[in-house]
Amino acid sequence: AFFNRLTNAEAALDANIMLFQTPQMTWIPSNVYRAKDLTAAVKVMVENTVANTHFFTDAKNSEVYGLVNVAAFLAQSKKESIQYDACDENNWDLVGGRYALSNACGQLGQSYQSYTGAHACPVDNNMEITATTNAKWWGAPKPLFCGPRSKTGQTGFWDYTAPCTTSPCSDYYGQKGGAVNPDVTANRAGRTDVEGCCWWGRGVIQTTGPGNYGDLNYYIGAGGGPFNRYADVDFCKTPDAVCASTEHPELKWIAGLFYWQLSVQGYPSGWDYWSNLIAWVDAGMPNPDQDTGFIRSVSGIVNRGCHNPPCAAGPVDGGAERAQNFAAALRALGVIA
Repeated sequence: AFFNRLTNAEAALDANIMLFQTPQMTWIPSNVYRAKDLTAAVKVMVENTVANTHFFTDAKNSEVYGLVNVAAFLAQSKKESIQYDACDENNWDLVGGRYALSNACGQLGQSYQSYTGAHACPVDNNMEITATTNAKWWGAPKPLFCGPRSKTGQTGFWDYTAPCTTSPCSDYYGQKGGAVNPDVTANRAGRTDVEGCCWWGRGVIQTTGPGNYGDLNYYIGAGGGPFNRYADVDFCKTPDAVCASTEHPELKWIAGLFYWQLSVQGYPSGWDYWSNLIAWVDAGMPNPDQDTGFIRSVSGIVNRGCHNPPCAAGPVDGGAERAQNFAAALRALGVIA
């Protein structure tokens, strides 16, 4: 029943959730995210136990609880990436009027390659990758990229006010303006190169850092042996497969669902996700479009790492939008009118 309802809702999800906001502030269908790929990804995460977890789909002999789980996931996903039509992280951290090209190494003072873990990928300083997606407003920065200093040298910045240096513009498909300025520019963490900096966020909830990609590789990719679901994908050697794979377009969802199962469904700090979801449904699903109760806690976990925001890391970014996304997803899934 769960998958029948999810499959039957694909058209409504594409029409109401898989939308991105253009520079003209209109909403149009995403070029990156499709509901059929979401369904395929959920099936993988239900049928395969990953890190001793699976995606929750039902309770009390009712698929409604599982559909609410999907809606909560989509509420966060739309805010994090769908509304920007982004699979790869955009270069968005503007410092002193400049978008440092070294933002590939980390934004807001972060160092993505420093995020390690038990199964962390080795950082290959010779790895070269260019992001698959990027923002498309007038003057938007070119896609993030990484490569050894021997090839990329010290890096400059993206001047979003400049005209293109060629006619037609050629730094990326759909470019309308902007250009690279070679004046060496540091990101907030002081980096002036992109060596070893291939670990920016990817996928619907922006998987970031060698530790997270290593976990993906170990539990579902080539790193865990030939019986893993995606044994043909080495996420350590090709982290860009999350966004670039045409053979497995569901990977952009898989990466987010993997995070969801471990960090949201498995949230360890005194607030049980599944029991709170069940209680909210059993109470009649009150105020789904308000930044309160169940969805407020979920937004806090995803965006700031705690279930009772405001968190130590700060207030939730876009809590009201996440709640509105939640209600819209519930309607598209046929859970509420």
